[in-house]
Amino acid sequence: MKSTAPLGYSPSVSSLFRRKPADVAADPSPPADEDVPAPRRKSYTPSKKELGQVTPKRVSTGRRVTEAAAPANRREAYKLMRERQRQERAEAAAGMKAGDERYLLARDRGPERALVRDIVDSRRTAGSYFLGGALIVLIGSTVRIPAVQLASNLLWAFLAVIVVIDSMLIGRRIKRLVRERFPKTKQRIGSLQLYGVMRALTFRRMRVPKPRIELGASV
Repeated sequence: MKSTAPLGYSPSVSSLFRRKPADVAADPSPPADEDVPAPRRKSYTPSKKELGQVTPKRVSTGRRVTEAAAPANRREAYKLMRERQRQERAEAAAGMKAGDERYLLARDRGPERALVRDIVDSRRTAGSYFLGGALIVLIGSTVRIPAVQLASNLLWAFLAVIVVIDSMLIGRRIKRLVRERFPKTKQRIGSLQLYGVMRALTFRRMRVPKPRIELGASV
């Protein structure tokens, strides 16, 4: 029996043009579940997150900001205001005694006046004993005994002379030291001398600002 295949037919040649099955066909498209990075510019700078670097957390300062609650009524607001004013007065008094320039009166401010205070506080002054002597004189003058009244008057005259002499010595020293250390000062020497004399008339423990040097210390 003769073959029915056409002339020139070859099985090996026909297999080259045979269609492949669908399960083995190559799919040129990428899988749908994979992320394809978008094209980037040449000047693109990757972030720290992309590079795997962790930004350190900010260091806490330890200070906590607290907001005061608003007063509920007028009485509470007045109470809070009084309490705040009391604290401010106490702070100002403590700063004034300590010699803090922020709380000093205008008469006590300035390096010249601080020097005057040191000059007065470094020595014993007759003025600090004047008030005690004046009290004795006042009591003695009320006694109706001529001898006691005479002694009181003599004591009063003696204290007055001692205070005047001591004040003159203080004034001379203030003038000399201020001109040496502050030659370009605009403070009047007479005003500084009066400031020093008035401080010398006050008891050491009652002076404001408080003495910052001991007795006998060099200025």
